[in-house]
Parts: sequence; C-alpha cells; structure tokens
Amino acid sequence: MIRALLGLTRMLAGEIRARAQAVYDGMNGNKNFPKPPVEMPTFKEAIDSLTAALADMLDGGKMATARKNKQVEVVGNMLRQLANYAGHNCNDDPAIFLTSGFEIASNDKPRPATLSESIRWIKPGSNSGCLLITLVAVLGAANYQLRWAPVGTSETDGEWAMRPITQIRPATEIKNLIPGTTYAFQVRALMQKSKSTAAYTDWSDSVTWMCT
Repeated sequence: MIRALLGLTRMLAGEIRARAQAVYDGMNGNKNFPKPPVEMPTFKEAIDSLTAALADMLDGGKMATARKNKQVEVVGNMLRQLANYAGHNCNDDPAIFLTSGFEIASNDKPRPATLSESIRWIKPGSNSGCLLITLVAVLGAANYQLRWAPVGTSETDGEWAMRPITQIRPATEIKNLIPGTTYAFQVRALMQKSKSTAAYTDWSDSVTWMCT
C-alpha cells in the first residue's frame, strides 16, 4: 500500500495548515476519492479555524496558544484519516494517490549513521566504566584488533590497551574504563591474503568517546 508522507509531529502549525490546505484542494470533488472519512466542508472548517488560531497567536497569550494547539490536533487527526483512506483507495497507483494532495513516503529505510568507516557505534554499557563497541564489517577480514587510550596520552604502543575481536556481533564490551575520561579508539583488520599469509591493515582514524 502506498503511504503518505506525514511527519506531523515534526511540523510547525503553519506547515500543518499548508499541508491540510493542499490535501483539501486535492481531495475536494476528486472522483478518485468519492467517500473520504472526513467530509470536505468539515475539513475546510477545521483548516479555517486553525488559520484563525494562528492569527490570534500574533497577540500571544496562553489561551491563544491552547486554541492553536487544540486545532493542530484536530486537523492532524483528520489528515491521518485522509492519508489512510487515500492509501487504501488509490489502487496502488502513485499518479492517483498524488491527486489527493498528499506526498508519497519513501519505502527506503534510512541506514543508521556510523561513527566512522571502522566503528559503527559506541554505547554506554550496563555499568559505569563500561562501553559497548560495534565495528563495521570488513569484507575478507579474519578478525580485528581494537585499541584504546585516554585522549592526551602519548600514542605509543605502550600507552594503548588492546583487545582482539573475532566477531563483530554482539557488541564488544570494554570494561574498567575511568568514568569522565575521553578515550580514543582505533581498529585494524587482519586480512587473509592467501591460505598461508595474512596481514593487518593500518590502524583506523581515532574515534573519541567519553566514558560515563
């Protein structure tokens, strides 16, 4: 089913009013959507009330804010009903759906952002002084090494603590860190070049994170 792009909770009242007006213009008298769950005169009245409430907001005051918030809720609920109706009654035809005045929501789910090319994310562990670290998988890697050191120390082999990682799932728990201290984390992968030879990549750029 085609879904409407709503995102009402992230929109300002003026943006909701504009979206509602676009949907009213699209659905009012639209033969593709003959029996909407909200009658168009009722929808138009709600939009006009929201427009008036926004105008009253120019003078400020708690009562004006309450009226605006109430009308945003009323119009938002109508938009949700109409969006669901449009999705179910467009025969999965984007061209028909767009005549409703709604925009189509993308089916592509956003990929979670990663901290770096080598470290996907760092999260607090279950106890103070612990961090959970998830690496980004490297194609062809036999295993990984993770190292860390407090920021500000000399970055020599003697200053780094190190841990081998054979599996990136579940997250690796690093314990006994000092709460309130910022650490630099680096990763390298062991690449199997042949059956008898393997070599580590260079260490990744540092990702810094304060332990709590």
